[in-house]
Amino acid sequence: MGKKVLIVGGVAGGASCAARLRRLDESAEIVMFEKGEYISFANCGLPYHISGEIEDREELILQTKESFYERFNVDVRLKNEVTAIDRAGKTVKVTDIENGREYTESYDTLVLSTGSSPLKPPIPGIDSEKINVLWTIPDMDVIIENLKKNNVKKAVVVGGGFIGIEMAENLTHAGVKVTIVEMLNQVMAPLDWDMAQMVHLHLVQNGVDLVLGDGVKSFEEKSGGITVNTNGGKALDADMVILAIGVRPNSKLAIDAGLEVNKRGGIIIDESLKTSDENIYAIGDVVDTIDFPTGERTMVPLAGPANKMGRMAADNIAGMKRTYRGTQGSAVAKVFSMTVANTGKNEKQLKALGKEIDKDYKVTITHPGSHAGYYPGALPLTLKMIFDKDTGKVLGAQSVGYDGVDKRIDVLATAINFGATVYDLEEIELCYAPPYSSAKDPVNMSGYYGENILSGTVDNILFTQLKDLNENQVILDVRTEGEVLDGNIEGSINIPVDELRDRLDELDKTKEYVVSCLVGQRAHVACRILMQNGFKNVRNLAGGYVSYSILSRNYSK
Repeated sequence: MGKKVLIVGGVAGGASCAARLRRLDESAEIVMFEKGEYISFANCGLPYHISGEIEDREELILQTKESFYERFNVDVRLKNEVTAIDRAGKTVKVTDIENGREYTESYDTLVLSTGSSPLKPPIPGIDSEKINVLWTIPDMDVIIENLKKNNVKKAVVVGGGFIGIEMAENLTHAGVKVTIVEMLNQVMAPLDWDMAQMVHLHLVQNGVDLVLGDGVKSFEEKSGGITVNTNGGKALDADMVILAIGVRPNSKLAIDAGLEVNKRGGIIIDESLKTSDENIYAIGDVVDTIDFPTGERTMVPLAGPANKMGRMAADNIAGMKRTYRGTQGSAVAKVFSMTVANTGKNEKQLKALGKEIDKDYKVTITHPGSHAGYYPGALPLTLKMIFDKDTGKVLGAQSVGYDGVDKRIDVLATAINFGATVYDLEEIELCYAPPYSSAKDPVNMSGYYGENILSGTVDNILFTQLKDLNENQVILDVRTEGEVLDGNIEGSINIPVDELRDRLDELDKTKEYVVSCLVGQRAHVACRILMQNGFKNVRNLAGGYVSYSILSRNYSK
């Protein structure tokens, strides 16, 4: 018999580790403990079974105890909770939940894949049976039962993260009127506010009410329902509440064992995924690891990194000496008919690190079509890219749209992983045919745009910076008069780009001009005309009037 490896926790990281380790080492004794009743299930698919989009519940169960044993010869112990670690003796204490007995198990190597749990803060009334969380299959079953039993017509989702948004969509599909309450001024925190505004618009268009910038003060059960009272004084009546305000790492086991953790309780690991104890690895949601774009420490509770860590931990246990380069937070979500994706750093995160726009980083915002405009079916997407002002290195990207969003973010995630710059994005060769893309793919266009900024060809300004304009700055709209009649930026002046060369004398070269068109392309041409005719202070409004028309609205009730 080879080395004895105990794995605490299944689902993504633990199950991946066990399977990979068996493929590498047939002689190892592998025991996996899971305090729940399911070893491996598709937790990302749970909301879609609630709506019926995924019809068969069994499709969510990826492995059973029996199938895992038959395939990988792993001793899987369901409803067995590891409650303590004796690092000196290299044993763990285990509670057999079903039989109510305690026992110890020795190990040569221990892997902690204990995951995370939904936050449940001490808000008055939070223990009501009408308040549900969605994290496991049993949670899902309870929600489905409550929907049927209580004839739910109205629901409040507390929290606008990925789970909250997915629950809002699927409850809506199930015929429930949904209100999202979010303490921040936006949903989907991995996005910046300007990109989240597009999600806000789409949610409202699909019948979801938004209460943003307002937290929950209390929950109050009433006859047949529950009221959500907010700090802002709103009283939202509902038949059901879904609590989705974030997660915390399940690190009590590690803390009690004296392993090094961060302030949030995340288990600190090195590049080999080892904890402060050389015989103990930690993987998945529970760990504090490296943020790949910046080299800072971070915690990213996503299935992709958890699976990769599980495989890598197994490699290292088997003696392969692999190193984990870090997590960059690539994620994608379906929001009704829209796709939302991100990778790397956003502006909020950079600002929290002390970085400043224009000084340390720059941003491009484009509104290209998903494929060539002359081919039928092209749909708009918005692509935001953030890059280092000095080196041009790509730091992060976000996209919102209907087709091709995940494709572009996947390319940019790869670019970030390999340290690419905007200059590389100009050169990168991507597949092109009219039904799929354009000869200049949106990723290439972001590169061109970024290079124009760095080379001084044309600088830009974001909508979020417009509030800082002074009396010496003028917004110049270069769309046609007909377009301007349909809507314009307050206080702007209009000279169509095709008339600009003949009307330059109407402008004052001592002033700074923010040039705007529909999406930024005509404004770029106008900027170049102005700059080559003696205008020294000229910037293109990123995203043009399309961005302005979305960002200048309030979608919160």
